[in-house]
Amino acid sequence: MMSTEAGVTEDEILWADGAADRYLAAGKVNRDAEFVDFVETHGGRLERIAFLISGDHHRAEELCQATLERTYRSWARARDGDPFVYARKILTNLKIDTWRRTRREVLLEPEGRPSGAVPDHTAEITVRDELVRALLLLPVRQRRVVVLRHLLDLSEAEVARELGLPHGTVKSNASRGLARLRAELTSTTTPTAGASHD
Repeated sequence: MMSTEAGVTEDEILWADGAADRYLAAGKVNRDAEFVDFVETHGGRLERIAFLISGDHHRAEELCQATLERTYRSWARARDGDPFVYARKILTNLKIDTWRRTRREVLLEPEGRPSGAVPDHTAEITVRDELVRALLLLPVRQRRVVVLRHLLDLSEAEVARELGLPHGTVKSNASRGLARLRAELTSTTTPTAGASHD
């Protein structure tokens, strides 16, 4: 058994190297276990939020997958605070970025949806689709505020913190956004998904 100048044997160095690998592996296992626990605890809530703001089961699944992937990649940062808040912020930003890129989405009319489900949710689907269509007509900032404040039920202070906006800006955008939504939803002439809007 050879000793180094510092008096540490090669066996001790090899053991230390192996131990470091094991500790690193254990750290990854713990990280993965924490993330799995997070998904099991909060995955359903994230899916419901994704469905609420996307209006479509398939889009909601894709949105949730992308959210969980980004949350996992940033798990060290996410777990320092509230991981659910971190993930929810990613989810809403992903969806709002999609809204910004596409401006409007083509939503299926209730009669165009696949049949087979026993309960009839046509009325709920129609109301939700009308709401999503009306949301798409709002300017991006108003849409963000309305979704976070009224669909995700965050307080004005939480919305201001999440969007980096002054409290007064959140309040005015929520008020204007709701007024515009009411006008759109009560209007007898609903614009089509492809119509241009000033």
